[in-house]
Order: sequence, then C-alpha cells, then structure tokens
Amino acid sequence: MLQHTHESTPFSAQKNTIVLLCDGLQSPANLGAIFRLCDAFGVAEVIFNTPIDLSSNRLKRTARNTEKTVTYSIVEDLEGMLLEFQQKNYSSLALEISSTSVPLSQISTEKKNKIALVIGNERTGVSEKILQQVQHVVHIKMFGTNSSMNVAQATAIALYELIKD
Repeated sequence: MLQHTHESTPFSAQKNTIVLLCDGLQSPANLGAIFRLCDAFGVAEVIFNTPIDLSSNRLKRTARNTEKTVTYSIVEDLEGMLLEFQQKNYSSLALEISSTSVPLSQISTEKKNKIALVIGNERTGVSEKILQQVQHVVHIKMFGTNSSMNVAQATAIALYELIKD
C-alpha cells in the first residue's frame, strides 16, 4: 500500500455553494484549521468579522498554505453580509447550542443548496444578534458531559454533514 502525497491524491477540486461566516473567531490555530477545512470541503468563501494575522506562524502551520488558496474576506458588518446572503436565497444556519437549537442532522437541506453557515467565537459563541437573524440554530448532538467542542472540530462535523451524499 502506497500513501498518497498532495500531488498524487485521487480527489479533484470542487466548490460547493456553502459560505462560512466566522463571528469573532480569533485563535490563530482555529483560523488556520478553518482555512484547511474550507479547502477540504470546497467552501465557496469564508467571511471573517475580525482582523486576521496571516503572518502568524501558528496559523500558517495549521493552514498548510490553504490561506493562500481559499477565497476569504473580512467585513465589519457580519449581520449585513448575512442579510445579503439571505436575500440571495441562502439558507442560514448558526452552529450553536441554545435553548431553541435543533440537531444539525434534523435540518433538511437540498443537497448542494446554497447555505450560509455561521460559526462563533471560541469563548462566547455566535452573537445574539446573529442568532436572532438566522433561519435555524443548529447543534451537533453530543454524548459527554461537556457543553461544547472546539470550533474547528465542530465546523468540520457540520461541513461534512451538510455536503455528504
């Protein structure tokens, strides 16, 4: 058995109609992981509302050059950007555990449909303004006693759930 390299991988690049909106994400390790995940899952664009230090060695090590290839932007008004996507008929989801959230697996989205997925800050999660604005607040069903998981890990699970066949 021969392990594949980046050059010999059997996967072909494709873009999905998913945009990822990052509400207050700050950790260089998480930012790098988000870039890498968005490359892996063919996310169309990543939108941040906080500055990103692309010179961070931690971000670059984690991203493995995907920060150079994934389409991204930085905006001041994430609520306005979300509204623009909603007006373009994107389904809007916030990944957050709340009193009204439902398991992500229960959301029926048309395969390859336009989705605006919002993820939140490492400590405070998705802001209340965004939670009030999205169509669905979803969570990942967990079975331990902890009430949360790392934002990058949760994003990976959510993206997989949204694009799986």
